[in-house]
Amino acid sequence: MDKQPFSIRRRAKSFQYAGAGIIRFLRTEHNARIHLAATVLVIIAGWVLKVSPDQAAVLALAIGLVWVAEMINTCLEKTMDLISKEENAGIKLIKDLAAGAVLAASVIALIIGLFIFIPKFL
Repeated sequence: MDKQPFSIRRRAKSFQYAGAGIIRFLRTEHNARIHLAATVLVIIAGWVLKVSPDQAAVLALAIGLVWVAEMINTCLEKTMDLISKEENAGIKLIKDLAAGAVLAASVIALIIGLFIFIPKFL
């Protein structure tokens, strides 16, 4: 348990670390740039097609789900690589499951997008 008193300076520093992590994620991970492009396209499409505030909120949740899944996947992959670079069935399973979580989140986001955007074109 952290016994240090609350400090706004330390809280601000934690946001700085988190921001640095996101920037590094965007700079070093190819999938992050794909997600960024998809995010920008969805935001533009939502604005142009005038989605409702409720639809925008659902889209934001779907986008957030994919981003969080991808970042956790990246953390797990990097952690497993630190543990061992050699072939290991257990590590492969962990990496595959984490990648599967990103795929599942992406499919869910795609389905949500289809439900929201297809009626706008019909």
